[in-house]
Amino acid sequence: MKSIRINLLDECDDLKSYFSPFIVSEIEDMYVKVAKIKGDDIPWHAHEKEDELFLIIEGEMLMEIHKGESFALRKNDLFIVPKGVIHKVSAREECRIMLIERKTTSHTGNEECSITKSIDQQKIK
Repeated sequence: MKSIRINLLDECDDLKSYFSPFIVSEIEDMYVKVAKIKGDDIPWHAHEKEDELFLIIEGEMLMEIHKGESFALRKNDLFIVPKGVIHKVSAREECRIMLIERKTTSHTGNEECSITKSIDQQKIK
């Protein structure tokens, strides 16, 4: 694989809709994705076999953990949701995030809903 330089803010600027991750690169069996979130459209879900990494690029995101504490993640915060943990994210104002997930990770985990995107849909801005 050749070296690659990516400006995450530029990649987010090109995103046309909320809750629609876009794959910007890959590392071995992982995808690096960017997304914009605003609102509360992501359902409670878990990823049974994969951890999920969130990095806040801009804004603030609420992370809710089932039967746990809810907390805000802000610019430059990184949080890893371990596999099997039921969680939900939302944002009052636009929040830009980077995700690192295995290539097998379903966008909304074990829940299918109106915002669920296939891997092929995540390759189109």
